[in-house]
Amino acid sequence: MNKKNDAYVPMQKQFAKRSQIGEIFYRIRKNKGSMVGLAIFAIVFLCFLYSLFFINYDMITAFHMKDRLSHPSWQYPFGTDNFGRSQLYRVLYGSRYSLAIGFGGSVIAAVCGITLGSIAGYYGGFREGIIMRFQEVLSSIPGLLLGMVIISTLGSSLQNLIITIGITAMPVYIRMTRASILSIRNNEYVEAALAIGLPTRRVIFGQLLPNGLSPLIVTFTMQLGSMILVASGLSYLGFGILPPLPEWGSIIAGSREYLRSSSYLLTFPGAFIMALVLAFNMFGDGLRDALDPKLKK
Repeated sequence: MNKKNDAYVPMQKQFAKRSQIGEIFYRIRKNKGSMVGLAIFAIVFLCFLYSLFFINYDMITAFHMKDRLSHPSWQYPFGTDNFGRSQLYRVLYGSRYSLAIGFGGSVIAAVCGITLGSIAGYYGGFREGIIMRFQEVLSSIPGLLLGMVIISTLGSSLQNLIITIGITAMPVYIRMTRASILSIRNNEYVEAALAIGLPTRRVIFGQLLPNGLSPLIVTFTMQLGSMILVASGLSYLGFGILPPLPEWGSIIAGSREYLRSSSYLLTFPGAFIMALVLAFNMFGDGLRDALDPKLKK
């Protein structure tokens, strides 16, 4: 009798009802693309942690002219640049800036964009018109060009670059939040919240936003890669992190004259940019599928 009951245990676990969050994590684990993206991000994050604890500023700026332009070897796995600096240390150190810019810019864009989009979607009228015209103006200017203008005004620094990247990504969050609020603001639970006298801010941020958060979470993930690309482009053009600090875009900019003779100088930072952007896009695709109720079976 006990053996028969034991045989039903795996079946019970298999068909046991999961919580909503458990179902989302289960679907993400089943998506191979999202897991590959997560694994790539984990590797880059480990590089970031290694740079924090084992690489200091002197290691990325010290000149070793006798080893200049050394090709990849056991001593220098990523080779050295025209000043004899280890490309491995510089690329790993550069992960600090890319991750800080990506996540910092996304947080600024999300907070500002979601707040403005919520006001536009909930109130409508005159306030909606001003906010939507503002986001249309921002959307009409290419991200790199807008970033160059803002950096020229504020000056080149990591903090200013994060603010710049956040401003360029705000229109996406404004549009997505407004659309989410418009689709659910007439639901019965919103009317009930207003009927019992909840203040407007609690209705927006306590009732509306939590029920329209899924597309915003996906947008946040997908925008991380775009922000890293824009930040690298600005650094490449001389409007971002300036030498000798080794942001990936500035490393590529400083090495472009050695493209024919020492292509490895551009290959490794370019590969890290590509891998990180690919990781965020793949994970974002998997997260979108996991949060989409139409894809649930």
